[in-house]
Amino acid sequence: MQCFVIEGGKKLSGEIRISGAKNSALPIIAASLLSDKRVELENTPDLVDIRTMIELVKQLGTEVTFHRNTLTLHTPKIKRVDAPYDIVRKMRASYYVLGALIARAKKAKVSMPGGCAIGPRPIDLHIKGLDVLGADVEIKDGFINARARKLKGAAVDLQGPKGTSVGATINTMFAAARASGITTITPAACEPEVVDVADFLNAMGCTISGQGTHTITIRGHDYVRAVRYRIIPDRIESGTFAVAAVITRGKITMRGCNPAHMTSVLDKLGEIGAKVNRSVSKLTISSSRTLRPANIFVAPYPGFPTDMQAQLMALLSIVPGTGTIKETIFPNRFMQAVELMRMGADITIEGDSAVINGVKRLSGARVMASDLRASAALVLAGLVAKGKTTVSRIYHLDRGYDRFERKLGKLGARIKRVNE
Repeated sequence: MQCFVIEGGKKLSGEIRISGAKNSALPIIAASLLSDKRVELENTPDLVDIRTMIELVKQLGTEVTFHRNTLTLHTPKIKRVDAPYDIVRKMRASYYVLGALIARAKKAKVSMPGGCAIGPRPIDLHIKGLDVLGADVEIKDGFINARARKLKGAAVDLQGPKGTSVGATINTMFAAARASGITTITPAACEPEVVDVADFLNAMGCTISGQGTHTITIRGHDYVRAVRYRIIPDRIESGTFAVAAVITRGKITMRGCNPAHMTSVLDKLGEIGAKVNRSVSKLTISSSRTLRPANIFVAPYPGFPTDMQAQLMALLSIVPGTGTIKETIFPNRFMQAVELMRMGADITIEGDSAVINGVKRLSGARVMASDLRASAALVLAGLVAKGKTTVSRIYHLDRGYDRFERKLGKLGARIKRVNE
């Protein structure tokens, strides 16, 4: 097993290029199953999760080549409709093949998903969307079994207990894309990744409108065409490096990003004391001498993203004063707090809220990552801590950050990957 060893106290400065969005690329790879034509995806990040999804679609019949961040997929025929446990257990996003398989093959058997241990994430809305469109769905022996003689467009209500669902919106779009008639999804998730998936489907020949709003309309038909498409930049990777600039009091320029997708994060960093200079595809972040605490309320897009709260917790832990984070989407997603406290952070967890009293300095320690974004938070803390920090279980981080330590090293971080 590998770990990161970090020598803290180095200001980061320089320029990096942001990779493609993991949370777009994964469902778009699954969406390629809808077509028997060739699909080329530019700006595909080279991540463990991407490799896992590639392995899954290959088992289902997809021919794949992956070279220099361009992924080529071709599925002339669906060879099998079961997504096995040994692959799906590694990554929750594997469930995206459910909607694609039921749309094209009219049946699917998908193992219940795995992924990061950040709390319960039920799939009831996914099942509801498919059910309303005419699929028979049951859960048996740890598998989601779905079958449909014919899918028919309908009005699909995806209101969940915590608001909209990105995954259910996307899976329902997949099924609706090849259903007969018109489907409307309300309330649809508005995340940029949902828009990216819809734009990809349109490029492939589908007819989807309203993406980016809470009402998405899909006119289903069987026509699809070959497509070459570019994945949007990863807003969470961009946000993580933005925090790295602020927490180390450095200055980082990111190219190939999309600041328009990061408004809530950039606004909050500005409130804390970051200096933000943005253009269409470039972002420069630096830190003022005086940092101020902030209160963060996690909410679906365009609210503050749950995938950035761990990184902001690391930052707030060294900001004078008291800040708070309320996590409304995954209430158990504070597992990084205990590890940050091992480094000297003063954090109190009260249900779905965290109270962070900034300390003057963090100290290097041996810490353990529990999930993808917690991994990033611990690395950020290590960058500013006094002494040496060892972050173990970095396989979590490899699932979502493309060449993370190389990019940090280019900016001046003293970080190396070693075998434990």
